[in-house]
Amino acid sequence: MDREAAVPTTQSYDAIIVGAGFAGLYMLHRLRRLGMRAQVYEAGSDVGGTWYWNRYPGARCDVESMQYSYSFDDALQQEWSWSERFASQPEILRYAGHVADRLDLRRDIQFDTRVTSAHFDAKRALWQVATDRGDRVTARFCVMATGCLSAARLPEIPGRDSFAGPTYHTGAWPHEGVDFTGRRVAVIGTGSSAIQAIPVIARQAAHVTVFQRTPNFSIPSRNAPMDAEYENWWKSDYAAHRAKARAMRTGILYGLNDKSALEVSEEERQAEYERRWANGGTAFMGAFSDLITNRQANDTAAEFVRNKIRGMVRDPKVAEILAPKSHPIGTKRICVDTEYYETFNRPNVALVDVAATPIEAITPAGVRTAAGEVAVDDIVFATGFDAMTGALAAIEIRGRDGIDLAAKWAEGPRTYLGLMSAGFPNLFMITGPGSPSVLSNMIVSIEQHVDWLTDCIAHLRARGLDTIEPTQEAEDGWVAHGNEVAHRTLYPSAASWYMGANIPGKPRVFLPYIGGVGVYREKCDAIAAAGYEGFRLGGQNQAAAAE
Repeated sequence: MDREAAVPTTQSYDAIIVGAGFAGLYMLHRLRRLGMRAQVYEAGSDVGGTWYWNRYPGARCDVESMQYSYSFDDALQQEWSWSERFASQPEILRYAGHVADRLDLRRDIQFDTRVTSAHFDAKRALWQVATDRGDRVTARFCVMATGCLSAARLPEIPGRDSFAGPTYHTGAWPHEGVDFTGRRVAVIGTGSSAIQAIPVIARQAAHVTVFQRTPNFSIPSRNAPMDAEYENWWKSDYAAHRAKARAMRTGILYGLNDKSALEVSEEERQAEYERRWANGGTAFMGAFSDLITNRQANDTAAEFVRNKIRGMVRDPKVAEILAPKSHPIGTKRICVDTEYYETFNRPNVALVDVAATPIEAITPAGVRTAAGEVAVDDIVFATGFDAMTGALAAIEIRGRDGIDLAAKWAEGPRTYLGLMSAGFPNLFMITGPGSPSVLSNMIVSIEQHVDWLTDCIAHLRARGLDTIEPTQEAEDGWVAHGNEVAHRTLYPSAASWYMGANIPGKPRVFLPYIGGVGVYREKCDAIAAAGYEGFRLGGQNQAAAAE
């Protein structure tokens, strides 16, 4: 779409949806089925959300393809076939486009448009939404489908903008791709995107220097072409398999061991870890029931993986730098890779331990550390996102009495169920902070949120009600509950993006809800069944009277 040709509008809708990723697409579909007039605004030029922007080499989902898809339409489940066990970014983007075309969703999506503000008009019980293209629209409901990992961040390194060559961020990769043939490349960061990208870049570039700030645990994916028998097993009874997955902590169907790592013999423990390692993927963390709650149990899994790293990396010094020791396994996002550790055996790959030799500056010619300057032609910033709150903070969101969401969340996000925040009527967040979101199969959590929100809106309309918002008491209770549950685990012990620790100055609070997808769903359903307990429901007359 030609950005210059955009025509500003002053229209009114039943609902505005911000974002056309998997959450925004399904939300639009469900609201249409209610007979509502909805408009989606999307910053990208097409659908796909995170899979539209994250086109870096090797980008791939860490949830198995057969589970990383919509479940609301059985015909859609049956007709789509994935080519690999873990789908690549291009294939997932094609899937998103297929869904958009199949449901004719694009006609209600305005692309290349960023929402800049959303202000609540209490007298009319309407949201006033503005975009960077001059749109001024109103809607009864405003749905933030902005994604948990969509606000890419660059590190605050002196001289960052002085580099003479090209720079890239894995979260905003050029759509035409990048040819690193014959190039000297610096990769800064060793999180999930770097772990996927580095092996691919290293096979192409003349030389790659990896600047590691914190080593991460990664499990081999064992990716392979889709097994026809496995695909048929899923499709033969998708409904039952999905139902089981929704009841699990992560929303992913895989075998969970109900034994403690400490109640079995050393031989049995090692055998279980070996079996999980050979199978590949994040199911490794289901090896025993207490890996995320008991440090002694966790240490057995962490040391197993460290020993695997030592066995894969030929240089013992490099292996020790790559072996994480500062956090329990799983408390930072556990990664899934294809030959990541083995890549450091290549003669054209070097590892710089930033903990020992900090980066002092980026210069026009490269990266300068305490040990000297590394000359490079390209820099890849694999430095992650302002997770869960960054995309919302980028929009000026004002609720009742002009309260600013970013100001309210200055000490950390406060929500009820991760769905709404007190003082912001009819403002919904899909997979927001305080919900399982990034600790789960995102599409399972997206569908659960969209279904709950749609039922909620239908409930309001059937009763002639205009507004819903959490009570302060309910919000305070949910925040306290989320903190309590998080601190029963080892998660808060790691300086992770789950805690906001990757953003200087960001409050250190545990952002997602760790109680589990199944438990969370039960809580949401019980609250709705009790007449939306903890929410204040009102009509337009009540809203006007409150002024």
